[in-house]
Amino acid sequence: MKRHLLSLSCLLGSLVLGAAGTAAATGEPRWVETGTAYTDTLGGGQGLASRADGTLLYRGLASIPPALRIKGWNHVGDPDIARGHVFDAYQGPDTATSKMFAVTTPAGKRYEYVHRLDPGEKLNNSFATVSPDGQWLVSGEWGDQNRLQVFPAPLLNPATPPTGGELEEAWQITLDKPVRDIQGCDFVTDTRLVCASNDATGTLFPELRPLLQVDLPHKLDGQPVTGTVKSLFALPQRSVCTGTFETEGVDYDVRSGTLRAEVIAPGVCAVSTAVYSYGQLTG
Repeated sequence: MKRHLLSLSCLLGSLVLGAAGTAAATGEPRWVETGTAYTDTLGGGQGLASRADGTLLYRGLASIPPALRIKGWNHVGDPDIARGHVFDAYQGPDTATSKMFAVTTPAGKRYEYVHRLDPGEKLNNSFATVSPDGQWLVSGEWGDQNRLQVFPAPLLNPATPPTGGELEEAWQITLDKPVRDIQGCDFVTDTRLVCASNDATGTLFPELRPLLQVDLPHKLDGQPVTGTVKSLFALPQRSVCTGTFETEGVDYDVRSGTLRAEVIAPGVCAVSTAVYSYGQLTG
């Protein structure tokens, strides 16, 4: 029995080392699932962001302040936190001609930045993520897209009004292949984003509801750039309920190196959102 256990241990060790060696050989760490947590969908099913103290900020339909809901902002997307400021992506009804980014300072003061839709721009405001240097806000639309939108980061970029106001698109990240139904993106490094897709068709990528990686040739600098897209893996679709799952927000905690992605289960199980955690396996 001891000999069999030793052989099994050696086999598992070889598999792990082999995977790490392959990842190291290609220069690409591999994400490994490390845990699952849950949050209520109404209060946290749209997205999440990690705070400096390691706790998580969640966003859901119940997170929309009444004052913003009265103004017509009836949907909040996947948020981000940068320099202690919380960035929220809001959208209005189907007739909306603008979208809005709300920024809440560490002192709790909220400022609203409204972007009037450009010709051909969709009203969706699925997420907000800020570049590691705090200067650029990246967002995205629903459906089939060949781009991510880039704005100067409100408050943190001196080109923006200090107390809210209009926000114009600065430029775009052109994607080298189309993506579909992106629910959230977050920066892993200055030149890499991870994005959660709700695409379950398998026509753009073989994985269903994939986690995508977007690599940039250099850090964002205010000029148009092309990102290289690839699918990393399919996000889990595990539940006692059957039906259609929905991918939601994604977050990378730079302090712990933990990647998290949300998936809402179908049917009555939709009251709870699964939050899957991942760590990087390297050589």
